[in-house]
Amino acid sequence: MLKLIKSIFKNKQQPLKDHNPESDYNRNLLRIKITKHLQELEHDKTITEEQKEVLTYLSNNPLQIFPYHFNSKYNEEDVEVLTDAETGLSYVFLDGKKLFFKRGLTKQAIQHMHNFLLKEQDPASPHRYLTHEFNIEQNDVIVDVGSAEGNFALQNIDKAKKVYLFETNPDWIEALEATFKPWLDKIEIINKFVSDKDDVHNITLDTFCKEMGKIDFLKIDVDGAEQQLLDGSKNTLASQVAKLAICTYHLKDDEITFDQILKDNAFKTSYSDGYMIFIYDDLQPPYIRRGLIRAIKTA
Repeated sequence: MLKLIKSIFKNKQQPLKDHNPESDYNRNLLRIKITKHLQELEHDKTITEEQKEVLTYLSNNPLQIFPYHFNSKYNEEDVEVLTDAETGLSYVFLDGKKLFFKRGLTKQAIQHMHNFLLKEQDPASPHRYLTHEFNIEQNDVIVDVGSAEGNFALQNIDKAKKVYLFETNPDWIEALEATFKPWLDKIEIINKFVSDKDDVHNITLDTFCKEMGKIDFLKIDVDGAEQQLLDGSKNTLASQVAKLAICTYHLKDDEITFDQILKDNAFKTSYSDGYMIFIYDDLQPPYIRRGLIRAIKTA
């Protein structure tokens, strides 16, 4: 998500005043719209318990991408940013391991980014990929599409047999190489987009799996290009994936569309708990979106 916030949407026309969804004015305006919509559902007695939780939060707190009280557990000023003497790259510790960031970022920017990553994977977050029941197993082969800073792979590297990271930004590739230097035998960084076509810059999962084989765990967070990835993964979804987690909050209808695609391919699906408010899209009713789908192959 962080790469999307910083790059994909910076040139996209924003729906709120001054095209700046981060401004206090715009956040409050959107909070009022969402609160009013949820109050109407409550009045009509069609509101769910999860929607009530969002309404309660928004009625008493500023707008957040994750409209829940776990936000208060995290303070970006508490993030300690260090510098590696050998590479000059900045890093933080994540579960006792060094997570590197690309060059040129300020200390404050890294603190903000890492703090957001911690919120994303909080046990109560709608963006959390794993649960106790839906987890990485020992010696799993992991394919991380949309690896960004590499935090998901880093937190699961000890269990993994092999991890494939897809990343195209050379600045982030350098940081990923530094992060995963202790695990060179497990990590492969692939400088291509995973999409619905094969060319010099793109590869489909179907093509990738012809050589790589089966995937034990597939994580997909590609900034709104999830549909194109699925379009290029028909054979992979049919027979090559045991588990997957795919983000559904980037576009309005993704949660319904992806759920049906996965069910059609013999996956048992479930949504992560709660909702997200993806302020970087032109939000319309119902405003709140499911964060991701977790899926397990059943046949």
